[in-house]
Amino acid sequence: MLGDRLGESAGKITGVRILPSEGEQVWIEVSFQGRGNLLGQEITDTGTYRQTIRPGGVLYGEGHVLMMSPGGDVVDWVGGGVGRPTGPGFKASYGVFGTARTSSEKLGRLGEVANVIEYEVEEDGSYRWTMWEWTGGGLTDTQAAAAR
Repeated sequence: MLGDRLGESAGKITGVRILPSEGEQVWIEVSFQGRGNLLGQEITDTGTYRQTIRPGGVLYGEGHVLMMSPGGDVVDWVGGGVGRPTGPGFKASYGVFGTARTSSEKLGRLGEVANVIEYEVEEDGSYRWTMWEWTGGGLTDTQAAAAR
């Protein structure tokens, strides 16, 4: 079940390269950088993900993102997801899941919850994402609050 909205960011793809094939799987590496907010803190997000195309045109990817605030707070995020092309160029829509590690007091909640992200990429390589806390299937609001 989705919980609180944790943040959002928008930016641009900064690089794309083809990685060595793994068997018949061709992997593409995508790097990006943007700005947004996370738990009320201004952040810069810089990341890289690799993706492949599965049968039926499904995009599958795995990523690693570093999020930093101007005050020096750092979040190390890892996750993955699936998506579909939605138009020409880079245009695609993804459902993403992940976890984060941080020693930041201001952003510490991120290390205590799983998260889900809607990640949208436009034809020109611009992107935006919105992140929510995932409270787990079947938890009541009281149970989810107690887990925090």
